[in-house]
Order: sequence, then C-alpha cells, then structure tokens
Amino acid sequence: MHPAVSVIFFTTATGAGYGLLALLGVGAALGLLPPHLALGLTGLGLAITLISAGLLSSTAHLGHPERAWRALSQWRSSWLSREGVAAIFTYLPAAAFAVGWIVLGRLNGWVAAAGVLAALGALVTVAMTGMIYASLKPVAQWHTTFTLPAYLIFAAITGLTLLNAILQAFGLWRHDAGMANGPTLNSATGLTGGTVRSVQWPHSERNYLLKEMGYRIARKHSVRLRHIAQVLAFAVPLALFVAAFFAAPWAAVAFCVLAVPVQLAGMLIERWLFFAEATHTVTLYYGLP
Repeated sequence: MHPAVSVIFFTTATGAGYGLLALLGVGAALGLLPPHLALGLTGLGLAITLISAGLLSSTAHLGHPERAWRALSQWRSSWLSREGVAAIFTYLPAAAFAVGWIVLGRLNGWVAAAGVLAALGALVTVAMTGMIYASLKPVAQWHTTFTLPAYLIFAAITGLTLLNAILQAFGLWRHDAGMANGPTLNSATGLTGGTVRSVQWPHSERNYLLKEMGYRIARKHSVRLRHIAQVLAFAVPLALFVAAFFAAPWAAVAFCVLAVPVQLAGMLIERWLFFAEATHTVTLYYGLP
C-alpha cells in the first residue's frame, strides 16, 4: 500500500488534535483547568488548527476534492461518511466551548457541558477514522481488532503530550509545588477566633505519626525528580515509539520493549513523589508546616 503523505498527515494531525480537544474538554469539566484566556487560546487554537489542517489535507487524496461533500450522504453504510459527519458535528460543541472559555472566561455550566460534548465528538470521530481501515477486509494488516484501539490510544498519547507541554509552558502542571495556602491550625481545629498555636509537641520524641505522615523531601530534589519523571514517563517512550516506525523490524521491537521499563521507571518516580510530597494535617500539631 503506497503511503500517501496527505493521509499520513491527516491521521496524525487529527489524532493529536482530537486527543488534545478531548483532554481539554474533560479537564475543564472536572475543574482541573483554570479559565485562563491564554491557555484557552493556545490549547483550543492548537487543537482546532491540527484538526482542520488534517481534515483539509485528507481531501487531497481524493480524485475530485471538490466533490468531497457528497461523501457525507452515505453515512448509513460508509465509515468514511460517518467520520465526515462526526467531524462536522464536533465543531459545534467545540466552538461553543471555545466561546465560553475564551470570550466569556468561564468553564462551568453549559461551557463545561460543551467541553464534554466536544470530547465525546472527538472520541467518536477518531473511532470512525479507525473503523475506515479496520473494516477493509482485503487488507489483512488493517482488518484486525487492534486497529481501532490503536487509533484511540495514539490520539490519547499525542494529545496528552501536547497538553503536558502547554501546561508546563504556562506553569499550570505544578499543583503540589504551588500549594502555598494549605491547612492551618485554625482550620484544622475549627477555631476561627484569634491565632491558634502549638505550645509543645503532643509527644516528647518522634513517633509513628511523624515517621509516616511527616516525611519531608527537599524542594530542589522534588523539582529534579519531577522533571526526571516527566522525561522517563512521557518524552523518552514517545521518542522510542517514533523511532520504532522508522527502524528495522528487530530494532523496532527493541525500541518498543525498552519503552516499557523506561516508562515504568518514570511512573515509579511519579508515584514516589505522589506520597513523598503529600502533607497530612496531623503534622500541624507538631509545629511542622
């Protein structure tokens, strides 16, 4: 099968764009993203640009691009037609989501609902794209149970990589590091009048609570380990997957196998930080921040 550049760009660009759009929609609905104007412009702008560029490039593979609109009429029997219909309908909630976020500066109510619908539309469109190839019985390499999941997984991975880069650029992927206003003795005891302070420790020496709940890690080590986790869990595996596409069969296998322990190492560091950076309210009673 001759690898047409237009189709390669189409599937790659739209996969990344829809993956990013879905993550933005779900993240906004769950309250994980702030109604930040620049973040909305960058994230949604990049997602919609990738989607639109990919869809436009797909028409270059048609014998008569000017007749592309006619393919939409065969949605009852054609996965290609269903993909086109799903892509068009996804623009509607995506546009509403963009207006609510960028123009109105809000991510709740109907804006959050629009984000969820945009995410659902993105998921359906990518699935339709995967089914175009999975439904072709004459091509044994495509007509398998792996084609559809692969399209969905690759869209999620590329979308997550884009979202991670955007959030890092805006300094919004550092929740724990930015928690300056944590609980206090006042909020922990429920006493709001005056300032509550600890006169002395509840115990004269270190105990189980301090050992388990009062673990501390130096900030410089925390930042360094967070960067290492990001590289091992996302950047290196993605680079290995890309390299596998262009490598010889034996090297491709080696790259894919190597990505497993590398990503696992990154996730182990992330999980360690997840617990090491957590601060229990009980430490306040010992005068610890």
